[in-house]
Amino acid sequence: MPVDFAAVYEAHSQQIFYLALRLLGDPTQAEDATHDVFMKAWRHLGGFRGEADVRTWLYRITLNHCSNLRSSWHARNVHTQPDDTVFENLAGPTDSPFRDVEMSELGRRIQGALAELPEEYRVLLLLVADQELSYEQIAQLTQQSTDAVRGKLHRARKAFGNVFRKTA
Repeated sequence: MPVDFAAVYEAHSQQIFYLALRLLGDPTQAEDATHDVFMKAWRHLGGFRGEADVRTWLYRITLNHCSNLRSSWHARNVHTQPDDTVFENLAGPTDSPFRDVEMSELGRRIQGALAELPEEYRVLLLLVADQELSYEQIAQLTQQSTDAVRGKLHRARKAFGNVFRKTA
């Protein structure tokens, strides 16, 4: 069954960028990662068996690619200052400037709390909260059982709550 890759890109590129941004914390790296993910997907399109949803397949590529980027020499030794306005602009318009400030601060606190969590917890929370994947989809994506995902998400939510309360 032929895949319309342009339609796949159009349907999923923004979600892949946002996931990469949340995993990497830098908009320039996230843009590069999004490009790389779709290049990898294009090169391996013939190997896509259709056993998983295209979105799940792209998320798996994104998770692996971002994990590789974070563990590379460059990521360990070169530190960039993330552009907080990217996160603010993703939230959409609000009614008042005070609300904008509140949302911006909340976004920074959430991102800071996520950054303190172990990578596995951070990824699980992002997949369920930001990408709205089901436990079954996350289990398939992370190659774990649904029960394992459920248990780890429970622990991840608890850990996030503990860290988030400390930042208040």
